[in-house]
Amino acid sequence: MGASDAVRKSYDAIVVGAGSIGLPAALSLAEAGLRTLVLDELPSAGQGSNKRAIGGLRATHSDPAKIRLSLRSLEIFATWKERFGDDIEWFKGGYCFVAYRDEEETTLKELLPVQNTFGLKIDWHDASGLLEIIPDLNPRGLRGGTFSPDDGNASPLLAAWAFYKRAKSLGAEFSFRDTVTGLVLEAGRVRGVRTDKGVYAAPIVINAAGPRARAVAAMAGADIPVRPDSHEAAVSEPVARFLIPLVVDTRPLPGSANYYFYQHFTGQLIFCITPSPSIWGEDIRETSAFLPMVAKRMVDLMPRLKNIRVRRTWRGLYPMTPDGFPVVGWSREAEGLLQAAGMCGQGFMLGPGLGELLARMVLKKTTADDEETLSYLSPYRSFTGQEKLK
Repeated sequence: MGASDAVRKSYDAIVVGAGSIGLPAALSLAEAGLRTLVLDELPSAGQGSNKRAIGGLRATHSDPAKIRLSLRSLEIFATWKERFGDDIEWFKGGYCFVAYRDEEETTLKELLPVQNTFGLKIDWHDASGLLEIIPDLNPRGLRGGTFSPDDGNASPLLAAWAFYKRAKSLGAEFSFRDTVTGLVLEAGRVRGVRTDKGVYAAPIVINAAGPRARAVAAMAGADIPVRPDSHEAAVSEPVARFLIPLVVDTRPLPGSANYYFYQHFTGQLIFCITPSPSIWGEDIRETSAFLPMVAKRMVDLMPRLKNIRVRRTWRGLYPMTPDGFPVVGWSREAEGLLQAAGMCGQGFMLGPGLGELLARMVLKKTTADDEETLSYLSPYRSFTGQEKLK
């Protein structure tokens, strides 16, 4: 470090970002006994994209990497209350991807062998079978769909608080309202982090900065293709329970690529849409276009929704990559910088499993399965493929 870098304190690892990835990463590092610091420019844990997530948790993906990470995450969410006492509102309702066209039916059926091979419990159900699971689906043109019963949902806010509280109890330190302004580099490796409050020393820095991860990577001369786009969501008034799984409709229509919704245990419907084309940037102001667009799609899929009143809408950021897969791996530009970014709106469901993987990487204890997972997520891959179940 330079003579002007007066170090406030030294750590084994520093995590940039106290969100869906940074919090479970800090927890796993602290569980391993590492002196860990988490930095975030916001006032408290989980106040960025994390609190804007709708809470869906699935291992229903199209690739081994995200299936493995999410299966482990589901196990952590499902057992958290039993192990640590915090109610994070975990509910195992499953996920259902519906098919009304050849395109969706073909894609969903083609993915089943990969999903089953890597441990995902999922099956195709024809129209009559799917209507037994979700009786209120519009039967007109329904071909069927996949159902994965072990998926579910939980509260992003309660989970963030639980991870934060547990990490702190194990010795992890947090510094909020602390903005990263640079990385301290020496002889090609990371030596610490510079913020508007001072300098913190550490040989390992984990970039879990969500929508701002690309800017953090650039501080080390690295360029990761992560940029945020805006997605809107909403919540309805509460009604009596009628829907168990989270429903995903991937048919593209003008203005939207897909949408998804589920019924919370309070009876409220929570729903979100994927805009098409993407809305790039960090604008989180709600729009007047979202609700008419998503309402029409949802009522067409499930007519009984037509009289439910919407209580609130909001907007959050999805840190996207060109191929829809996260960026996870060691930086070649600066030794000791570990990228954990570009979750494409799936940070909440990937976070706990990924946090454990990041800790194993720091400890140099990765397994053969870990190395295969990391090969899909490398920061230096070609980014030419496409995730089929974004």
